[in-house]
Amino acid sequence: MTTTTEATAAGPTAAGPTAADPTKAGAGADAEDLLPPPPADEEDIPVPPGAPRALLRSLLGPHRARIAVAMVVILVQQAALQSGPLLVAVAMDRAIPALRRHDSGPLIAVVAAYLFCALLSPALQWLFIKISARVNQDILLELRGRIFRHAQRLSLDFHERYTSGRIISRATSDIDALRELLSEGLQELLTVFLSVCYISVLLLVLDWRLGLVSLVSAVPLGLIARSFRRRSRRVYRRSRTSAASLIVRFTETMNGIRPVQAFRREKANDAAFAVVNRQSATATADGLLEIARYVGLSRATANLWVTGVVLFGAYLVVEDALALGALTAFALYLRRLYDPIDQLAMFLNSYQSAAAALEKIAGLLAHEPTVAEPAAPKELPQAAGKGREVSFERTRFAYRTGKEVLAPFDLSIPAGQTVAVVGATGAGKSTVAKLLARFYDPTEGRIRLDGVDLRELPGPELRRGVVMVTQESFLFSGTVAENIAIGRPGATREEVEQAARDIGAYGFIAALPDGFDTDVRKRGGRISAGQRQLVAFARALLADPAVLILDEATSSLDVPGEQAVQRAMRTVLAGRTAMIIAHRLSTVEIADRVLVMDQGRIVEDGSPRELIDGSGRFAALHRAWRDSLV
Repeated sequence: MTTTTEATAAGPTAAGPTAADPTKAGAGADAEDLLPPPPADEEDIPVPPGAPRALLRSLLGPHRARIAVAMVVILVQQAALQSGPLLVAVAMDRAIPALRRHDSGPLIAVVAAYLFCALLSPALQWLFIKISARVNQDILLELRGRIFRHAQRLSLDFHERYTSGRIISRATSDIDALRELLSEGLQELLTVFLSVCYISVLLLVLDWRLGLVSLVSAVPLGLIARSFRRRSRRVYRRSRTSAASLIVRFTETMNGIRPVQAFRREKANDAAFAVVNRQSATATADGLLEIARYVGLSRATANLWVTGVVLFGAYLVVEDALALGALTAFALYLRRLYDPIDQLAMFLNSYQSAAAALEKIAGLLAHEPTVAEPAAPKELPQAAGKGREVSFERTRFAYRTGKEVLAPFDLSIPAGQTVAVVGATGAGKSTVAKLLARFYDPTEGRIRLDGVDLRELPGPELRRGVVMVTQESFLFSGTVAENIAIGRPGATREEVEQAARDIGAYGFIAALPDGFDTDVRKRGGRISAGQRQLVAFARALLADPAVLILDEATSSLDVPGEQAVQRAMRTVLAGRTAMIIAHRLSTVEIADRVLVMDQGRIVEDGSPRELIDGSGRFAALHRAWRDSLV
């Protein structure tokens, strides 16, 4: 008997907390072993203080030169644009009186200056838009790439808590909110800010008394804007959340369209979607109401102020304390000063939406993988054969909440040995496999590969040494050859086809419409489940790992498909260290050793024949399986 399991790992009467409810229904693997408690809401990701600003600085930093050029361009453009009313005042107060004295020079100079500014302003605006558009697109391109790369880096526990729909929302609707701000909102802000600065100076130059009266209006307008910003911030955070919920609900329904239709879930899904759709509509409507309130109050304040300033200016003109041309220019500038109120409202609208989006994105990008790269990476020693020794040393795993999934145990698997792990759903089988693949790190203890702690191995080295084939056998859109070559990028076509021959998949692949160049389509839907599993085994064989983990590799197959996959398994497992997670006991027959798990503990350990001839749990499971075949 091979019994290298030690200490508290053994003992059928060992007590311990239940890792997962064994009564849960599940097709095959105990995937719920490692699922953290719900809910999977984006608020689970805290946003570190200053993270949005730091993210923005990192995005803008590489474009400082182009941003500086754009700022100079917009400064000159606004100066040209705001010179119009001043030139009108000069024409009325100086050029026209000079023309009456038969001196047309001042009027010609004013007209020429006006035409020059009228042509210069749109030309510079076009240049500014061109520069800023390129910067904006470069920033959004970089940010979207960061989200995609970072999402791939994040550990499996994150993806099991944080739904793919929310990540899609970060890379789509949230990016769109930032795009709207960068492409339109910032230009509006710069235009409003510069025009206010220029006009304020010009108003004081034209007449300091009217200028001061006009600028006092900034106090009530500022209070209105501050109130709008404070109220709308809450609204737009809710809007980003509801937008993400819409995407989550939609993607989950479309990904599960077959069970939706099979179990007639359309009406229930319609009702659930209607709830999040109504929440999104309510949040959007609340945002529009806030804009309407801001525009109405600010417009009424501006109109009252313009009326008062013009009446006061008319009084000064009557008293010969102000020239008529100056008052005309003043009235024109006042309209320009208050007209951007609507633009400012749209900017604040874009800003609040983009600020909420940036906060969500910053929280995602600031989230670090729980399975981190080693600070001082080590390399695996040279192996004598294909396999490597695996050892679990006082290994324990628990949820972050403290709920224990695996009790501390020791386990040694010699190089080249195939170990099957069996047990009821929720016993902890998949947990052991995922720890060995280092999708998670143990809460306590360590796992060694040829004496090297998995936490000390760099990612590429670990993934070359340990490969996991799951029940799903996920295939990407693309050709069969491309999906097999994922196992070893850079493999030649001959190596890909040889891997398929060794597995026994060459025949069915060659019979496909385009052979190895056949597109398997979304999730490999063009070929059967058994064929997808064979492609996955060919991929694993091409990768040539030292340790292979098979997680319910035959649970969804019919008998002929299972037999084909078992033949492929014998080819793949030859000489390698392997761990097979199995519910079907027919899969166990190819193993050198069997571990029986119950409630997160190893309760039996031995060869298949020894355990079948015994009187323990595996013998009972084997008898029940044999009776079911009869």
